Amino acid sequence: MTTLVLTVIGDDRSGLVADLSEIIASHGGSWATSEMAHLAGKFAGIVLVDIADDNVDALTDALAPLQQHLAITVQRGTPSPIPAVNRLTIDFVGDDRPGIVRQITDVISTAGASIESLSSDVVEAPMAGGNLFIATATVLLDDAEADSLQTKLEDLADELMVEFTFGR
Repeated sequence: MTTLVLTVIGDDRSGLVADLSEIIASHGGSWATSEMAHLAGKFAGIVLVDIADDNVDALTDALAPLQQHLAITVQRGTPSPIPAVNRLTIDFVGDDRPGIVRQITDVISTAGASIESLSSDVVEAPMAGGNLFIATATVLLDDAEADSLQTKLEDLADELMVEFTFGR
């Protein structure tokens, strides 16, 4: 069994995901994890597909017609290099400003954690005006790193004017 990571980006249109899923299913692939979004008029997605080794090339070839309208990349997945014994969910909200993601992810990386997922958005602040940056990250780390990471992010909270909430 092979795990493939497909990335897809292009002009959004009705039936795009149906077309992609049909090709995957018709080649014996199993659609596993995916994240998809409409961003700035484009459809952007990433899909994890499990497929028999013998069907990888046929699936890749079958995606070619979709590439007239989409940029599709297919890469073989590999096991995570970070042995995680703990998942920590970090929700954060604060005034939007350039560099906020860089500063937060720098602390996460320096603490030895790896980001498993990150979802973010910018929304209008309800009563204060301006924009709020909101995000949820799931990070992989060992137990010893969890408390240290939480402390480092709490130290950063005042500087960034960000509120963090942690969950395990």
